[in-house]
Amino acid sequence: MAAFGDSRKGQSLQSGAGAFGADRGIRVGWQELSGRYTEDRDCLASFLVLELAEVLQGAKPANLVCLSNKRRSCGRNLYLLWKEHGPALLAESGLKVRVLADRGSSLLLLLYSPDALGSLLAQKSVHVILGKAGYQDPADFEKVLSELEKRVAGEGFPHEIGVFLGYPLKDVVGFMGWAQLSFTCQGPWKIFGNPDQSLKLAENHRECRCHMSLQLASGCSPLDCLRGAASRAGNAGRAQQQPLFLSAH
Repeated sequence: MAAFGDSRKGQSLQSGAGAFGADRGIRVGWQELSGRYTEDRDCLASFLVLELAEVLQGAKPANLVCLSNKRRSCGRNLYLLWKEHGPALLAESGLKVRVLADRGSSLLLLLYSPDALGSLLAQKSVHVILGKAGYQDPADFEKVLSELEKRVAGEGFPHEIGVFLGYPLKDVVGFMGWAQLSFTCQGPWKIFGNPDQSLKLAENHRECRCHMSLQLASGCSPLDCLRGAASRAGNAGRAQQQPLFLSAH
């Protein structure tokens, strides 16, 4: 997943995948792959496939994708390509999108599996966190996404974004200072308390990226990788509910 980039106005739970050490598996980057696609649609699809690898394989309910309005190394502008081809590509995948911010210079998208994110946001533990964060109706899926969009457009970046991205709830509330959990280590996000579950999940995310990059490198069509994603992405939000350890303040 892309880091928050220019859209991030303050510190966030997410630190960027590069912080989680060097890849231990073979992984071909998008820059190396992009030149092989002669069609604009295929080029955009290949970028989305890698950015959404964890969602497409059911390891996460959603990912943030930031598209800058500038020419990339392949000679194309992904911001403009999204405007032309993005919604149609998603329609084939079964995934949904929420445009969190379009500032002209960049576009911040929340791309998600409706089943997985819906299951996650239906958890009582998630309702507790979102309610404490000021969401007026945490049980209403559309209202929650609208509130998230409103907060991204405002001052600062909402720290509860980690809930939507499927990060362990203990890490989200630890980062927000709502739990008496000590900072343990730096992964793709900040990890609090016992790191085992979090590091295992981070490794799973890394493996998803490696697997998807190898598929593209072996000649798999990026459009085929996107199609039928809904059937593979429905499990990410069904994780066992976690204790919150919320503090009183």
